[in-house]
Amino acid sequence: MDQNALATPHSASPQPSKYVGIGNGDGVGSIFEQLTSNPFFTAGFGLAALAAIARVGQKGLRQGADLLRRRMLVDLEITRHDESYPWLLQWMTAYQRAQITGANLSTESHSNILQRGPISSLIRRFNPRLHHLQIQTSKVSRPDGASNTHFSLVPGHGRHILRYGGSFVMVNRQREKAFDMASGTPFETITLTTLYAHRNIFEQIFTEAHQLAQQMQEGKTVIYNSMGPDWKTFGQPKRKRPLDSVVLERGVKERITEDLQAFLAARTWYLDRGIPYRRGYLLYGPPGTGKSSFIQALAGHLDFNIAILNVSERGLTDDRLNHLLTKVPPRTIVLLEDADAAFVNRRKADEDGYAGATVTFSGLLNALDGVASAEERIIFLTTNHVERLDEALIRPGRVDMTVRLGEATKWQIEQLWDRFYADVDADGDGRRRFLKRVQELDLVNAISTAALQGLFLFNKGDMDGAISMVEGLAAGR
Repeated sequence: MDQNALATPHSASPQPSKYVGIGNGDGVGSIFEQLTSNPFFTAGFGLAALAAIARVGQKGLRQGADLLRRRMLVDLEITRHDESYPWLLQWMTAYQRAQITGANLSTESHSNILQRGPISSLIRRFNPRLHHLQIQTSKVSRPDGASNTHFSLVPGHGRHILRYGGSFVMVNRQREKAFDMASGTPFETITLTTLYAHRNIFEQIFTEAHQLAQQMQEGKTVIYNSMGPDWKTFGQPKRKRPLDSVVLERGVKERITEDLQAFLAARTWYLDRGIPYRRGYLLYGPPGTGKSSFIQALAGHLDFNIAILNVSERGLTDDRLNHLLTKVPPRTIVLLEDADAAFVNRRKADEDGYAGATVTFSGLLNALDGVASAEERIIFLTTNHVERLDEALIRPGRVDMTVRLGEATKWQIEQLWDRFYADVDADGDGRRRFLKRVQELDLVNAISTAALQGLFLFNKGDMDGAISMVEGLAAGR
């Protein structure tokens, strides 16, 4: 028998097994093939199971991220209604400018969080910049009557990154779609985010922001005006006016100032006896006699601010007046101008539909000393027509001191002359000639201090020109 023929069956290839792939590198692929070929899996049960597993995994990752964020990060939210909102914007701008110029707005010791070393040195070299800014423009009146326009750049809406010492702070300024119906301004928030271990820098940042805001107002008087149900700053803070720059009749200025200082020092006395701690003053007289000027100077002398409210303002009601007087900012004198408007009979509506002030006599009295009236309040009322006021207004608790500021007396004329011409009239000859001419024209107690000041301002340093123009004051009486 041929040997080659006998060897043929033994050299034939073995039959492939139906279990090929199990136990080798193609196991995962085979399992996937078996799953996809399974009729139950392809019917949707398997796909639903995989989707459920994916959702659980996604939820776990999200919860893990939230947990990690809560463990490692801390947020601080400031709304636009909070008093510190503009402080923070101003501080961010000043702090960035200080980092660029090398100024020492914030010393490193305030935020000494990281130890000195290569890493902290590298961090200190990296200063993020504000790339999205917003401009704020304001006009400031100068003493000569002109005005200067000032603008400042503050962080705009969006995300910013600041480096405070060794810490990084993410700032997110966000504007909401909702609006404040009273003021018409949109709601805004600022959110600060940093590492939880560095959370103490928030207090340091706001301490510096508050100090910066105080420095910007140092030596100045803040003027508030009513805006809907709230008080809003009116323009930029004004430079404090010296008290001696206002010339009233002899002793009047000193008497009011001493009375108010005694009131401020007697707070405990009022509270111990259950007496409402508030003081009211009424200044009346013709226009131009220094009523508003004296209040501004007095506020600066006592380091107070001023909240101005005109009783004849369109839309001012009894309820709004009472609400505003219960929300007066701290250390602020309230100035109610034209108090007689609450006593005038209503006029016929004009072409714009305005029929006069809507504050009533009883509404004004309740706002001054009613059950809901505020404590710790200093209020000044002014009027040019005291004869229109009711006697019920002028009683202790509502008005504690009434002072008339009239036309310029001889003593006031002398004081005003010396303020403007003392440096060029050393021997007093010019003052004597001016007084003689004023008396000849019978202008003593007949012209206002504002008119005299206008004459002297027109003739700065020229006392002969002032003397020659006195007749103009007589013609304008």
